[in-house]
Amino acid sequence: MATTPLALAARSAFARHETFAPRFGWLHKAYLQVSENTEVFLRDDATVTLGVGKNMVNAIRYWSTAFKLTTEYPKGGNSRAFAAAPTWRARWLLDENGADPYLEDPASLWLLHWWLLSPECATPAWWIAFHLLPSARFTEPELTELIERHVRLAGWDGVARASVEKDVDCMTKMYAPRRASAAAKKQVEAPGSFEDILDCPFRELGLLESVDPGHKAPRTWRFTSTTRTSLPPAVVAYACLDYAAEMTDSSAGSIAVARLANEPGGPGRAFRIREPELVQSLESVCEQNPGLSLTEAVGQRALVFHDQPRKLAWDVLDGYYGGVRDRACPTEDEWNIKYPQLNSAGAPRQSSGTGDIPTLEEAL
Repeated sequence: MATTPLALAARSAFARHETFAPRFGWLHKAYLQVSENTEVFLRDDATVTLGVGKNMVNAIRYWSTAFKLTTEYPKGGNSRAFAAAPTWRARWLLDENGADPYLEDPASLWLLHWWLLSPECATPAWWIAFHLLPSARFTEPELTELIERHVRLAGWDGVARASVEKDVDCMTKMYAPRRASAAAKKQVEAPGSFEDILDCPFRELGLLESVDPGHKAPRTWRFTSTTRTSLPPAVVAYACLDYAAEMTDSSAGSIAVARLANEPGGPGRAFRIREPELVQSLESVCEQNPGLSLTEAVGQRALVFHDQPRKLAWDVLDGYYGGVRDRACPTEDEWNIKYPQLNSAGAPRQSSGTGDIPTLEEAL
């Protein structure tokens, strides 16, 4: 029997990224191409269509699924060939008249970060790092050992240590600015520079940093605890309501703020913010939304939602982006009619253990 929250939050999927963290423009490109051809990742000319190398094709395919922007489904009777359909949230965010197709607002990166970690999470190493680490500081071997322990507790077999190590390395590449050696600093842009963010835009969030000034091994990393100035209250409220929808069965109800701030899987740990910052964001949103309120009893605060929490979540988020759903945006039901594969596919497919996506050659 599983004795780790990982088993309910994520599926076994390791080292699918071909060592590449998501790069600037990849998700928008994936949405546009999959919208035109659901079999784009299976084609011989996928490298030409996407303008990247073969390994990057597999990486783009993986990340678009991991961020829940595409859903894969079997192509015909071929169990090794999976086509991909764009999800409604991808249309809402990345379409040319969507919320933020070029991810120019840092709020969109925070939103994608939340989607990446939300159930069913296809990046279990990321989920463990953000939600189950007992300390803000860690070395790569320490995180690797923690992931392996929770993999065993989840009952997942066939996960190689080398795959876990690749995930840990990719996770730090994704969120932490790169640091040049002293000899190369004159030729290389400073950490957090424009070139650094182009390589991986999620470094702009400032969630992770290197503690070691040099390159000693094993390297020590630290999740930052600074004020998240680029994280808008609307995204925090969306994440809180989205989490409440996963945790509660009722269409109206409440959830303790302490749970939102401290529970594994909650927005507090995902965004690395404490309860006071979370309350401040929720207060700001509640003032503008009559469907939400904060209450306090016996020293315990709670977020009260007077309608379905997921509906309220999208109302808050859509309002932040200026009413995307009012800009000729199809409803989710209409989108699912256009892509019936989303209904038949259901949740993202389960992996066989190692979670390897078939390569282009295997799929063909």
